[in-house]
Amino acid sequence: MDWKLPRLQEIYESRITDVKAAFSKVRPGNKVFIGSAASAPRYLVTKMGEFPLQFADTEIMQMVSLESSPFTDGKHRDMFRLNTFFIGRAARESVASGNADYTPIFMSEIPRLIHTGAIPIDVALIQVTPPDPFGNCSLGVSVETSLEAVRRAKYVIAQVNENMPRTFGNSMVSVEDLDAVILHDEPILEYSDGPTSDAAERIGFYISRLIPNGSTIQAGIGAIPNAVLRHLTDKRNLGVHTEMFSDGLIELYESGAITNHYKKFHPGKITAAFCVGSQKLYDMVNNNPVFEFYPTDYLSDPRNISMNDNMCAINAALEVDVTGQVCADSIGSSFYSGIGGQADFIRGASLAKNGRPIIALPSTAKNGTISRIVPTLKSGAGVVTTRGDVHYVVTEYGIAYIHGKNIRDRVMALINIAHPKFRSWLLQEAKKLNYIYQDQELPREGTVYPEHYRWDFTASDGEVIHFRPIRLVDEEKLRRFFYGLREEDIYYRFMGFVRTLNHSAAQPLIVMDYEEKFGLVGYIGDEPDDKIVAVGRWFLDRPTNRAEVAFTILPEWQGKGIGSHLLEKLIQLAREKGIRGFTAEVLADNRKMLNVFYRSGYSVKSLLEYNVYSLTFDFHTKSEFTNGY
Repeated sequence: MDWKLPRLQEIYESRITDVKAAFSKVRPGNKVFIGSAASAPRYLVTKMGEFPLQFADTEIMQMVSLESSPFTDGKHRDMFRLNTFFIGRAARESVASGNADYTPIFMSEIPRLIHTGAIPIDVALIQVTPPDPFGNCSLGVSVETSLEAVRRAKYVIAQVNENMPRTFGNSMVSVEDLDAVILHDEPILEYSDGPTSDAAERIGFYISRLIPNGSTIQAGIGAIPNAVLRHLTDKRNLGVHTEMFSDGLIELYESGAITNHYKKFHPGKITAAFCVGSQKLYDMVNNNPVFEFYPTDYLSDPRNISMNDNMCAINAALEVDVTGQVCADSIGSSFYSGIGGQADFIRGASLAKNGRPIIALPSTAKNGTISRIVPTLKSGAGVVTTRGDVHYVVTEYGIAYIHGKNIRDRVMALINIAHPKFRSWLLQEAKKLNYIYQDQELPREGTVYPEHYRWDFTASDGEVIHFRPIRLVDEEKLRRFFYGLREEDIYYRFMGFVRTLNHSAAQPLIVMDYEEKFGLVGYIGDEPDDKIVAVGRWFLDRPTNRAEVAFTILPEWQGKGIGSHLLEKLIQLAREKGIRGFTAEVLADNRKMLNVFYRSGYSVKSLLEYNVYSLTFDFHTKSEFTNGY
């Protein structure tokens, strides 16, 4: 290499040494920082156990440990003790057995505490790239807390590895900052999440619906984040601002979906604190100026996160109670992972313009024997994200939007996305806690929401109406729909003057089994701010195998072809269920509704009694008469 600054070349070469000489400066009782995740200096770490005099009674501090080492395998527990800021898979058993410590803390706060000395560091063991001609070494794939550790440690030992990717952003340390240099090349630690699950894929699909084109996303590591990323390949102009990422992001980047064009914070760049994955990932970030790595006090600051419009933060959870409290770092009183950057990104996304903070988790654990949606968190469980911060919760059974909702609405929304076999139990427990109406009902056991029945319809005036099956959580939206009807619309629909639609009256209209009771809503706007403008449903009469059908449309949306379209779709759904035909009760002076039926293309039989037409038609009977009555 052609050094541009000979002074730095001299400094660098003078500090090249061996492990024995470098470790001779470590003293018993020191606080030793170890580079994290894939940037851990593996060679240096494996040698630590050979120097019991130097590392006696030392505290080892590391953000996350991904592989077994002398300070996680238990063989040297009398020599040194790990203090981890996030419990990785290698440290989980040590923490659980009481042989290692866990410090719960927001990831964004760690560099500040190191800077102020609240977390003192005597020695830092890091891994870096070889220096460039100006004497700068890159911290590579993990900057997060390591940069501040280098700046504040009294003694820095660096493993210089030719295989470490050179990254940009704020990832450089000068050779002047390195007190001892160990030249040792070895592969960068690779990490794989293993095969995904059907539940993760469904969660990924639902979350993808919440992410519009032009969004900036936080993409973590694991089965669910990777599933989300796979479902985003048809999006355009996505940006990335994330604490960490893995191979799933690279695949999305290669697809062309990521341009970072609309990012407000570091536009045009993928910004992160660290990454973990395969060699393919490391090759992609190496000397790639699109990827920029920054310390967590800068990158994970909610104020900086919130600068990105349409910021979508996706974070995992171990357990969520029916009021919206999120536990993400422990299983009961047993610590499992850590706070990490969840709270930072949830808050940052909630502060962003059109931001979407998302909590994602499978509905069950332990092979389906335990519900992750629970009445109350387990004893000792920690609340990483408060019920006041949660906006969206997603499982493989759908999306619950609970921000700004009362406890009753939250409970029903979260029960609605719990595994079906646990919903009755959750309902009963919520009643015991007086969270919901004591007469609240659920669809019959085994009912699964038919998510695939979604479509758009363009009305005669060009307006687009979205359609989907009605849901248990639509009660309040249905009430607003009801109070938006005219008196004559209510009279025609309910065969009389109905003044209110209270909970008891609304329940039969929203509790569906989608086999014998099926309801549809037409709505405008995007969920959760959608507004119902049309409602249609049928209820099966088993003896005749015909279903009674009814539908209603808000006054300002009538006369646009919505009624005919709604009837057509209700017929289609009924035929799929093997239903023979429809019946309907229509007041004689409700000519608009009668015309919809008579123009449906079926042979409609009618009987007039007491000013009410009883209509009947079977689906196998067609009629040429389409001009009304």
